[in-house]
Amino acid sequence: MSMIDSAMTEALGRFLDVDVARYKLIGSNLANIDTPGFRTRDLDFRAELARASVHAAAGNFAANGEGLLEYTSYTPVVRQVRGLMQRPDGNDVSVERESLLLAETQMKFNLGVQLLKDEFHTISQAINSGGTAS
Repeated sequence: MSMIDSAMTEALGRFLDVDVARYKLIGSNLANIDTPGFRTRDLDFRAELARASVHAAAGNFAANGEGLLEYTSYTPVVRQVRGLMQRPDGNDVSVERESLLLAETQMKFNLGVQLLKDEFHTISQAINSGGTAS
């Protein structure tokens, strides 16, 4: 474990992983707004964050091509969103809904990055203080 691998940095990393996964889904939904029959997909942020934490705590590792163990990446569970109004072509993507989710996801990401910066700042202060009390 390196100096920067704390419980907080790992938790924030998982938070950002789940947030980025949701960001990609929203982008995919918007990209397919004119695709006939396309159904809106999303993930349950809280459930996926908990699942990512369990995945990391379980120490999911696999051997790579060189025989070394590598952390297996987390893959979110994506679900179709039910109850949305469909257009005549069967597509149910709503620009308004996706735009709102995009703004929410961006705010969460900015919060996660800021918290991660604060954590690194705290680590930096501990290193630079040289163990002296301030």
